[in-house]
Amino acid sequence: MFLGKVQVLWNNRVSSSYYKIGLNCSEDLSAAMPGQFVMIRLTSGIMPLLRRPFSVHNVKDNKTNGKYIEILYDVVGEFTGRLSEIKAGEWLDIMGPLGKGFVLNKNYSKIFIVAGGIGVAPMFFLSSYLVEKQNVDSLSIKIFLGARTKECVLCRDDFFNYGLEIITATDDGSEGEPCFITNSVETALAQSRPEIIFACGPLGMLQSLAGIAQKYEVPCQVSMESLMACGIGACLGCALEGNDKNSYLHVCKDGPVFDSRDIKFG
Repeated sequence: MFLGKVQVLWNNRVSSSYYKIGLNCSEDLSAAMPGQFVMIRLTSGIMPLLRRPFSVHNVKDNKTNGKYIEILYDVVGEFTGRLSEIKAGEWLDIMGPLGKGFVLNKNYSKIFIVAGGIGVAPMFFLSSYLVEKQNVDSLSIKIFLGARTKECVLCRDDFFNYGLEIITATDDGSEGEPCFITNSVETALAQSRPEIIFACGPLGMLQSLAGIAQKYEVPCQVSMESLMACGIGACLGCALEGNDKNSYLHVCKDGPVFDSRDIKFG
């Protein structure tokens, strides 16, 4: 695990209130797996005092920038507002990679990847990893992107560049189907079932998807979001109820990726 300061390579607005920041990184940090996260703290000013969790969106190594990771984030409060003002060449305090990522199998022949809103952040890393590192045929992966509006549909071109089939749905019908993305998933499931579903997004979406996966008897792994103070299981602030009687799981240590059957939704 890496703990220290990293230099910002870029911090670009990509759509609406969404930004993508590139961070120079060490061997430890570049060893992140799809579904893992990092904890980031600003190095200037006093507040916010605590680090904030962010899914790893991408890990790359090229001649221009060397090893780096990318974080995709939405400006929703004070911390992300200040993060969006960070310039290339400045520094951030980072800890990671943390948590348990997606459990992967090289022999998948049909995969559904479902992302709602900013939940797309870890799902692009997952998709690129499957294609580049595990040699999964891009034709076997179907991407489902759900968002409030057209402007909130993220990473469409990035997925397209990997040759992946993409289905979109928006609440207002401005892009793709005018429905919840879970409706699109169930329609596709009724026609042809995948071997696995991977998902990240709002809690309501994951709850609905877990029910659909159970109905069609398809394994489903979900990446859960939670407020975190430490990221390593010390503060116990990210507890969620498990399906086993009187059991609790912690998003930072036991997840953030879980088998959907292990979570007590609702």
